[in-house]
Amino acid sequence: MISPHSARKTTPVQEAPPPSGPPAWDGPPPPTYAPVQRTTMERMKALPEKVSIRWRLTLTYGALVFAASAVLLFSVYSIVGQAIVNAWPALDLPTARDQLLWDKLQDQAVAAAQDGLLRSSLMALVGVGILSLIIGYFVADRALRPVAKMTATARKLSESTLAHQRIALEGPNDELKELADTFDAMLTRLNIAFDTQRRFVANASHELRTPLTINRTVLEIALSDPEASEDLKALGRTLLEVNARNEKLIEGLLLLARSERELGVRKPLDVQEVAQTAVEQVMPFAEEHGVTVTTELVSAPTIGDPVLLERSVSNLLENAVKYNISENGKVWIRTGMVDGALVVQVANTGQHVPAYEVNSLFEPFRRLHADRVESAKGAGLGLSIVRAVVQAHGGNVAAVPRDGGGLVVTIRLPRR
Repeated sequence: MISPHSARKTTPVQEAPPPSGPPAWDGPPPPTYAPVQRTTMERMKALPEKVSIRWRLTLTYGALVFAASAVLLFSVYSIVGQAIVNAWPALDLPTARDQLLWDKLQDQAVAAAQDGLLRSSLMALVGVGILSLIIGYFVADRALRPVAKMTATARKLSESTLAHQRIALEGPNDELKELADTFDAMLTRLNIAFDTQRRFVANASHELRTPLTINRTVLEIALSDPEASEDLKALGRTLLEVNARNEKLIEGLLLLARSERELGVRKPLDVQEVAQTAVEQVMPFAEEHGVTVTTELVSAPTIGDPVLLERSVSNLLENAVKYNISENGKVWIRTGMVDGALVVQVANTGQHVPAYEVNSLFEPFRRLHADRVESAKGAGLGLSIVRAVVQAHGGNVAAVPRDGGGLVVTIRLPRR
């Protein structure tokens, strides 16, 4: 069986240049599609999807009022004509020519009255249509005001405000009031769940750390005994390594649980300083493994939790050092601003990583299949913690295989 140290010296790895320029795009290129030609009818069917519900209600109210006014107009138009005919005096004229002239005068009177009514009514109908749109907009706005309040409350909610902020909608006991009350009840259940999770993490932190600390103390005392046999000391050292691994696993699980919650600390910080601190902490580990760390740190101010961000950068650097199998391995770390976003990028030499396995590395307890036999390298939580911390800061993290072996991991955070 070849030891990790001999593998480090004998495995040939193609050397590739360090990363430079803007960070690599995180993933395969987006697919390109040919433009779809749509018919006029299809465009008209898709139009309602682009209009807000407020304007849809407004147009619906306006259309209904306009249609009702149009029906009323044509009803009056017909009624006026029939009323003139009924009110027109019937005369028994002596000749057919005089009677025909009288009937013609009747038709002209009806037509003149209807034409005048139609012109005036059309102008009134246009005014009613415009007025109906204005009134419809205000009616729709008033009807949707509770919905807007619910939306604003949902946007402002967070783990810290969940305990005291509710919609508390006042008004008639209608469908919207019932919806708001249901939403408030759901927020109460969520608050209880968050409180339960916080208590569980705090209790687990105490209950799990205490027995491991006691075990470590007992083992260290036993190893310090000058009368202890070599077999006992060898067993004690093995148990100490197992205990240290369990402590690291528990610390990682607790940190992962903390990272997946809302940030409790938000303060101005510079990622350049955070990365520099992480580099200083990992340097002894890198020198022990014969790995060279190259830095290119540029100022990048933001707002967040410096402890969690430092832990995430340290995890990236530790992983980059651990999985460097080449002789004279190298790690590069860069910080700065790219396209208005704060960027931290860590790249390393190492074994080839298949592109289809990169995304799975961010899942808890997931490692490359080749590394499972060397489980002592870690618990498989490093990249999971990185992703949880970055997402808690409103950013994203992704990785791509590096040419020549290794990974290029890029963190992007919004500029605050």
